[in-house]
Amino acid sequence: MSVRLPRQKPFRFSIQASEPPGGFTGSADDGDRWRALARQVESLGYDSLTIADHLDSQFAITPALVSAAEATTTLKIGTLVWCNDYRHPVILAKEAATIDLLSGGRLEFGIGAGWMTTDYEQAGIPLDRPGIRIDRMAEAITIIKGLFATGPVDFHGDHYNITGHEGTPKPLQSPVPFLIGGGGKKVLTIAAREADIIGINVALTAGVIDASAGPNATAEATEEKLQWIADAAGDRYDDLELQTRVHLAVVTDDREGFAEMVAPALGLTGAQALQSPHALAGTVDQLCETIIERRERWGLSYITVGADAVESFAPIVERLAGT
Repeated sequence: MSVRLPRQKPFRFSIQASEPPGGFTGSADDGDRWRALARQVESLGYDSLTIADHLDSQFAITPALVSAAEATTTLKIGTLVWCNDYRHPVILAKEAATIDLLSGGRLEFGIGAGWMTTDYEQAGIPLDRPGIRIDRMAEAITIIKGLFATGPVDFHGDHYNITGHEGTPKPLQSPVPFLIGGGGKKVLTIAAREADIIGINVALTAGVIDASAGPNATAEATEEKLQWIADAAGDRYDDLELQTRVHLAVVTDDREGFAEMVAPALGLTGAQALQSPHALAGTVDQLCETIIERRERWGLSYITVGADAVESFAPIVERLAGT
C-alpha cells in the first residue's frame, strides 16, 4: 500500500517513565531519583519525558510532571496519555494549563479515551464500550480547547454540559500541542482532525497488552492506520507530526535471534516483529537505518521508548535528533 505522508519532520525522541528508576523505595529518595532521571533524559538529548495515566504503581501525573519540569530547563513534559474518563474536562483543563504555566510552556497535552480494564475494575469506574468512551473524549477535547482560549465556554453534549465557564489559568503556550493516538479508525479520525501530534499505536480494545494485539502492530496494519489519518486530516495533513511508542527497544548484535525469541509473546513472527513500528532491535547503526527508513515509509519522526532504554538508546538520539 502506498500512502501519502505528511511533510517530513525532524526526528524527536522521548522517554516514557511513570516512576523512579528501579521502582519506589517509600522514601525521599524516590523524588531525588525521579528528578535525576529527568535531568538525565534532558542531558542525553531527548526532547521530552512523558508519563502514562494509570491507577497502578506509578506517580500521579500532575505533581510528577511539575517536579520533572523544575529539575530541568528545556525538556518538554507530556502525557502519553491522560485518561479522559478519570477526570472531568474542566478539572483536566485547569491542571494542564497550570502545568504549562509552571513549566514555562513545555507541556505536550496527550489525551486518550481509556483502555486498561484493571484500572476501571479496581477503581469501580464504569467501563463503557469503546465507542462511547471515544465520543466522550471528543467532547472533552472541544471543551478543553475552549477553556484554553479566551472567553467563557458553553457546551451542551451527550456527556458534558458546560455553562459560561472561563478557564483559568490560561496556558502559556498558544496553542498547547495536543497528542492523540490509538490503533482504531474512530480514534485516529478524531486525532487527524484535532491533534498536532498523532500517536500510531496498537489497538487495545482487549483492555490488556498481550499477544492479541500483535496483528494490529504489523507493517500492514500501520499503513491502514496512516490511510485513515490521511483521509480524515484534510488541509491540515502536512502539519501533523507522527509519533509512535516503541514498546521494545534493544541494542543487540543479534537482531534476528532476539526477534525470534520475543516475537511469540507479541503475537508476531520474528520477521513481523522486526517490521513493526513498535519494536526496534539491532546495533546502533542498524537502529539508525531502521528509524530513517520508517520515517521515509511511514512518516514516523517522533519516537518514544521506555526508561529502561534511556542509556542504550542515547547514541541513536545523539546521531539523529533534529535531523
